[in-house]
Amino acid sequence: MAAEAGKKEEEMSKVKITTKTHVKPGKIIGRKECQLVTFDLPYLAFYYNQKLLFYKCGEFQEKVEKLKDGLRVVLEEFYQLGGKLGKDGEGVFGVEYDDDMNGVEVLEAMAEGIAVDELAADEGTSSLKDLIPYNGVLNLEGLHRPLLSVQLTKLKDGMAIGCAFNHAILDGTSTWHFMSSWAQICSGSNSVAVPPFLERTKARNTRVKLDLSLPPNPLASSNGNAHQLREKLFRFPEAAIDKIKSRVNSNPTSPGAKPFSTFQSLAVHIWQHVTRARNLKPEDYTVFTVFADCRKRVDPPMPESYFGNLIQAIFTVTAAGLLLANPMDFGASVIQKAIEAHNAKAIEERNKEWEAAPKIFEFKDAGVNCVAVGSSPRFKVYDVDFGWGKPEGVRSGSNNRFDGMVYLYQGKSGGRSIDVEITLEAGAMEQLEKDEEFLMEV
Repeated sequence: MAAEAGKKEEEMSKVKITTKTHVKPGKIIGRKECQLVTFDLPYLAFYYNQKLLFYKCGEFQEKVEKLKDGLRVVLEEFYQLGGKLGKDGEGVFGVEYDDDMNGVEVLEAMAEGIAVDELAADEGTSSLKDLIPYNGVLNLEGLHRPLLSVQLTKLKDGMAIGCAFNHAILDGTSTWHFMSSWAQICSGSNSVAVPPFLERTKARNTRVKLDLSLPPNPLASSNGNAHQLREKLFRFPEAAIDKIKSRVNSNPTSPGAKPFSTFQSLAVHIWQHVTRARNLKPEDYTVFTVFADCRKRVDPPMPESYFGNLIQAIFTVTAAGLLLANPMDFGASVIQKAIEAHNAKAIEERNKEWEAAPKIFEFKDAGVNCVAVGSSPRFKVYDVDFGWGKPEGVRSGSNNRFDGMVYLYQGKSGGRSIDVEITLEAGAMEQLEKDEEFLMEV
């Protein structure tokens, strides 16, 4: 059996890059500059944000050309992704675009030993790593690298599209706006249905000078202490989500209390069970962090099509003993209060505080014994259809993972189903995998 497993791993790692090209917008754009704002800057020391979609299809080369043609068109609107990071004379970071820049990097690769169903069934991420570019590459490297790299890999019975986006210039909402626009063009649309709103200084225009340089060996610190971490995908069908939500809401804290949302219910379910799996002492603190979309929270509100980072980390903390000894509505209420308190005034205060003493976000800042939630099941990731059907799977890469990082995705089965990707220290993950109450197998 061991030999068989080794053979499978070896097959999975046989991803061979065959060509590297660059794709630029299909029309002349000219010189464009846009400063990065307070919502963007903390992510300069994060890693490129990696997404992987895989499809069952044939005619690989024909599809590669179609994707490149579509990319040329979509970049006419999303041209910032074809640019570079830069610094102006005052040391303020920005996105720079010029027609003589290289544009988006496109890699073509072969992995004909890997079948789509193997990727779809894989609950870890080790086999996905070679299908996505820019592992361990810091966003700050966008000063001399493309801001988007795409790897198109031919599989045994389909294709994988691995994308690495520079997280200093866009968040998840903008990422999926771009992906769905690209797919619509490839499916026959002549133009981008909802163009990106590129005036990021409308959300914040304070100019913050940062003195940042690359660490001598960025890969040495890549993604926390990766060797002791394990990643796993847990799938929660609609029935399990409904059951969790109804359990959390079964005991209203007071008459007329606002019910807990699906997100708050699933969040406390994960927080409680991860805390139990970590075997924390009752007096140990545990932090819950959510990277919340602020487009509708800022004053004035920004359009959904705002292109950039318009997220902030919302933190809340309690003692492990309190979280575990109380019914689920206790933890849900802690999360709900923190989210609701994060209004325009709180966002403004956080921005002013950061601008007075800029701090570049690192993993250790997520909090002690943390559960940190990124991505959102609201993103219609399974609607990204380039003209050959919906993806068989959508996953995150290995970048930006640390103990307690959670990514939520719309479940493939649709409806209210949710896929939960969790990264934990290996011992805690082993406990979580055995926790039947967590797994909610309905």
